Amino acid sequence: MTTDIYLLVFQGFVLLDATGPAQVFATANDEARDAGEAEPYRIQLVAPGGGAVMSSAGISVLAAPLPDPAAMAGATLLVAGGGGAETGQGAALDPAVVGWVTAAAGRLARCCAVCTGAFVLARAGLLDGRRAVTHWLDAAALRAQYPAVGVQDDALYIRDGAVYTSAGIASGIDLALALVEEDRGRAAGLAAAKRLVVFFKRPGGQRQFSAELLAQADPQGLHGRLTDWLRPRLRQQLDVEQMAAAFAVSARTLHRRLRDEAGMSPAQLLLRLRMEAACALLERPGMTVKQAAGQSGFGSEYNLRRAFAARLGVAPSDYQARFG
Repeated sequence: MTTDIYLLVFQGFVLLDATGPAQVFATANDEARDAGEAEPYRIQLVAPGGGAVMSSAGISVLAAPLPDPAAMAGATLLVAGGGGAETGQGAALDPAVVGWVTAAAGRLARCCAVCTGAFVLARAGLLDGRRAVTHWLDAAALRAQYPAVGVQDDALYIRDGAVYTSAGIASGIDLALALVEEDRGRAAGLAAAKRLVVFFKRPGGQRQFSAELLAQADPQGLHGRLTDWLRPRLRQQLDVEQMAAAFAVSARTLHRRLRDEAGMSPAQLLLRLRMEAACALLERPGMTVKQAAGQSGFGSEYNLRRAFAARLGVAPSDYQARFG
């Protein structure tokens, strides 16, 4: 059985969002052909009007016009990111594009988005009441613009029913490999990953590739002032009562105000700051995991390993190997 894969692009799309998954499916075809089997995928780039479509990298691709949704029964659609999707306007959110996605969705076997392509699915109403993920830089914007979407911060990709979303850019490859595994089994997915020389299942989520405190706190708010107070004291043993006393408020008031401003507790803020510090230390040449644990306030390698496993899904040594 051949599965039709449609990759939706538009002016200003992110090149790897489309070509990464396309290559995964093409590689699965290569593997099947080498084994004497029929190619499992029929791959096509599509765009409004068809023809040459310029990516944000300045490289154009040739795309077919958008097919009739009625002819897409059982197909898989992947929507690339870019094109101004995260800003709430631009080519990606052209009413004709969103309308076509909406019309096609009811006939598709799977509707998928890579990176900020999630904004297109959200505009079409396909993510309401579902869990979804996008690039870590744009997660806050997706959450703010589409409050009915259950935005997840860390996953590389998420399936919620027949709707799939993936995180930033290269994670479209992770999603496509998962789709190949879903269609053809683990061995086929693993064989495609080996030929592509990529992880079949990458360890950890996308948070390991981002700074822990992405949104800068208001320096005049309690969140910002507490952050500034905590940073030089990370190696100290601190509790909520000490933090509250430093700002002449009760522990209960500190909890409430920090929850309102930052959506976290004082203990969670302290942990995030220590994680931020540990990551920065591990990126320094010559730094050991033990030194990073001590200087960031975790005290021991054991505590640091537990925190990394819980927060990032990787070991400190793995993080250091990638970013050190």
